[in-house]
Amino acid sequence: MTKVFIDGSSGTTGLRIEERLSARKDIELVRIPYDLRHEPQVRKDAIAAADIAFLCLPDDAARESAALAEGLDTVIIDTSTAHRTAEGWTYGLPELKGQKEIIASSKRIANPGCHATGFILLIQPLVKAGIVSEDILLGCTSLTGYSGGGKKMIAQYEDENRDPLLDAPRLYGLTQMHKHLKEMKIISGLEYDPAFCPVVADFYSGMETIIPLFKSQIRGTVKDIEKVYQDLYQGPVVKYESFAKDGMISAAAMKSRDDLLIHVEGNEDRILLTAVFDNLGKGASGAAIQNMNIVMGIDETAGLVTGETL
Repeated sequence: MTKVFIDGSSGTTGLRIEERLSARKDIELVRIPYDLRHEPQVRKDAIAAADIAFLCLPDDAARESAALAEGLDTVIIDTSTAHRTAEGWTYGLPELKGQKEIIASSKRIANPGCHATGFILLIQPLVKAGIVSEDILLGCTSLTGYSGGGKKMIAQYEDENRDPLLDAPRLYGLTQMHKHLKEMKIISGLEYDPAFCPVVADFYSGMETIIPLFKSQIRGTVKDIEKVYQDLYQGPVVKYESFAKDGMISAAAMKSRDDLLIHVEGNEDRILLTAVFDNLGKGASGAAIQNMNIVMGIDETAGLVTGETL
């Protein structure tokens, strides 16, 4: 029986992880009283009692918990932004070539950001293959459901007296300082941040990350891009698959699932790379549980909802 502690189980990601793990017979949850959840020694004792601890906290609190775990043998999986590019931490995206084996032996794992997951899965393999250069200037649009904004945004969207402007999609990250940009650049092996346009819309969960490319930006053809994806993304969680319906791709196509689909569209002159997934699934709690399963040495899809389990 693997003992698991969730530090920050009252947030959106923490609640979903707890709900999922509570139903598993191979997991024993280490719990602390709600009114003691901010007490450092109580949290440290809980982390020490666990084999694996999830940090589902704001960045500063996650750094504090990571400091509490220093010297402990507990595996830490941090779902915050705090350690995604930090020295000594493994980036928890097992679909990247060779990364699953690194995750399996790691004690400190940083769960990827939701937008970053789609962007990196699309671009990093193309950089590695030499199809796009490290100094490429990219644009990226990523559409997300409002649950990505956490409890406060969920309450705003579900308020019966809400602002009518919430009825339409809203662009944010206007200063080009979105917190996912650092990992998007570094993990992808790029020299420059992309021009990133995140958009939140009036649906609970789902995500669609889109990167346009011109022929002049690539070395090779659309078929070369497809071949890279076909070879790398064969499942069980990330798959290369054509999923456009009636000439359209919905950001809600993978709602309530933990897998992710990669798609290439367009023509030889203008190409669209698209990743579709659930911001709460492969973009958050599903990815965290997948990383936990890998550390445990069991089927990485255990407890996940993928195409094979629908």
